[in-house]
Amino acid sequence: MTIKNDLILRAARGEKVERTPVWLMRQAGRILPEYREVRAKMGGFKELVETPEFACEVTIQPVDILGVDAAIIFSDILVIPEAMGLPYQMIEAKGPWFEKTIKTAQDVAQIRTAKAEDLHYVLDAIKLTKKELNGRVPLIGFAGAPWTIFAYMIEGSGSKTFSKAKKFLYTEPELSHQLLQKITDSTINYLKAQVTAGADMLQLFDSWAGVLSPDQYDQFALKYISQICDAIKDVPFTVFAKDAHFARKKMGGLSCDTIGLDWTMDIAESRALIGDSKTLQGNMDPCLLYSDNATIKSEAQKM
Repeated sequence: MTIKNDLILRAARGEKVERTPVWLMRQAGRILPEYREVRAKMGGFKELVETPEFACEVTIQPVDILGVDAAIIFSDILVIPEAMGLPYQMIEAKGPWFEKTIKTAQDVAQIRTAKAEDLHYVLDAIKLTKKELNGRVPLIGFAGAPWTIFAYMIEGSGSKTFSKAKKFLYTEPELSHQLLQKITDSTINYLKAQVTAGADMLQLFDSWAGVLSPDQYDQFALKYISQICDAIKDVPFTVFAKDAHFARKKMGGLSCDTIGLDWTMDIAESRALIGDSKTLQGNMDPCLLYSDNATIKSEAQKM
């Protein structure tokens, strides 16, 4: 199917474009009243994620309402640990919570490598959304980076420091690598299946990159991200590692197409560190959206 607005795909491949494509990482979600209406019908976040028809509806909402240059499938990074045998709940006003966490070698041994069919509801949502978009804009698929998924599986919930997860890295390095490899293999299976289902572009979110030291990030995060980048070749691929200022130079050596920058990363400085071989994405502060339209437009144009 020919995509009418392929700006983001061309930009990701490093081609010249007539204007910079714009999208928001959380564009399909609670910023939109229309999303909140659908969410109220479903009764919960997970029910929405696991129902392809409604996941499709909220994925397309920002394309219709905001006029963004891409859709990103409505899902959650924590579908991977659930598919590996560690279910999560999404607690209202608190966030994700795991009743069971990884503590021992036996726990790691019992965790399975997820297969594509374990995440059929996401793949069905991608297929349906791709059909409903009818080539208007590209559809972005995504997954969480292995360290970030590992952090939730050990910690059991969100955290400012993820001290339990970091303690596990220090006290059980071999077990940590075993679990990280299982997560990596699961993520590769999942992302390849998303492409088969119709995703035009992929993004890896390392939301908790910034809690690690540079050495820890090299050892327990970047090496697994590199494996995933090497495995994904059919569509443009973006890596976004939040707060990982220290890793930007090494991220320039990944075999992905685009590096995502958060709002604390200067674009010119990042370009100097990363080099010219990668497209850069970002770096607008999400809180800018509280500002007036003129300011938002001005800041978007600066990017």
